[in-house]
Amino acid sequence: MRHKWLIGAIGGAGAILLALLLSVHVLARGVRGVESFAQAAESPAFGVVWAINTLIMLAFALFIAQTGREALRVLLTVALALLIGGLILLILNPQRAADAYTALLTGPLSRLNRWATWIDDAISLTLVALAITLVFKANLFSLGAEGQIFLGAMASGLVALFVEGLPTALHVSLAVGVGALVGLLWGLIPAVLRAYLGANELVATLMLNPIAALIYGFILERIRLPQSGIIASAFFPETALLPRLIPATRVTTAVLWVLIAALAVWWLMQRTPFGYALRAMGANPDFARYGGIRLERVIIGAMALSGLLSGLAGSYLALGIYQRLPLAVSTGLTFEAIVAALLARNNPLAVPAMALLYSYLRVGAPIMQNDAAVSLEIVRIIQALIILLFTAEGLLSLWQRRRAIAAWKAS
Repeated sequence: MRHKWLIGAIGGAGAILLALLLSVHVLARGVRGVESFAQAAESPAFGVVWAINTLIMLAFALFIAQTGREALRVLLTVALALLIGGLILLILNPQRAADAYTALLTGPLSRLNRWATWIDDAISLTLVALAITLVFKANLFSLGAEGQIFLGAMASGLVALFVEGLPTALHVSLAVGVGALVGLLWGLIPAVLRAYLGANELVATLMLNPIAALIYGFILERIRLPQSGIIASAFFPETALLPRLIPATRVTTAVLWVLIAALAVWWLMQRTPFGYALRAMGANPDFARYGGIRLERVIIGAMALSGLLSGLAGSYLALGIYQRLPLAVSTGLTFEAIVAALLARNNPLAVPAMALLYSYLRVGAPIMQNDAAVSLEIVRIIQALIILLFTAEGLLSLWQRRRAIAAWKAS
């Protein structure tokens, strides 16, 4: 027990130190050496950046602690994908390969605004990945998060635009709450179809996504700014915007949402009767039913809560990132969240680290294109390689399990 506490203390101190060095690098503005610490300390954002970076380091430490040997496999998968992507880039553009990979791997940490973009992207990706984790844990393949994001953003935007006279705390809370509620209600539709009518949840959610997008577009056309060259609503009033933690960036109090959401989903899965039923259904639905678990309730609960988290992500995008309703709130965020959830092995405490890792590539891609004049499609290749290698690893594990079972039966 003492050794565990000692290891934990050393790990915590190491995380704080690494976070300090990372914060100095982000805020030093190119200054090197001892002077970089003074430069960073003068920034009014230093304390917040250090605190967030400490949470990032702890998220990766928690990922390793939660997944054990699986963490090494995941990191090796990502490293191998980066290596193969680098070899492809070296063949296609040998003159710019080194500059391109330097920009990709260090770009998101080179300036405060780029670091802030990374954090912003990771927040939305984490929320959606947690939503995916809930349904995947129950062995449900739901892809309805995209539509729930659209409608969650729309609901929050309507509250922001048309509810007036409220103080900031109440206005923001109401807008966020309504957005999450609408996401939950939209998630109930395929849940009921699956639970009581036996409809395939994959087909149902895929069909509902374009319907949600059309509803969003229909309403947006009627509230868009007149005589504007773009299809978007007016900007939200200040009372409806998420409070910023760092001026001149979009880093908001939604950072706390991720922390609370990850802990809440973990507690729900591991410490409640519903979580036990969820895991039992995911492991063996027939056994769970014979054990007295009502699978219909589990299906509805999992998909509804998944919708709530996706609606919350939509609220964050509307109130924290765009600060109005744009034509496209989300462009394929669900599919990238699936990758983050799979890399985290559907462990909610490991999801933030994998979302941060995947968002790092997403943010680094345009930086690589701008700084090194290399197409960002190379990052798409790396992302595809991660999925391919992860799938191959899963197929290999499945083959090994089946071979072991066959050998056991033969004996």
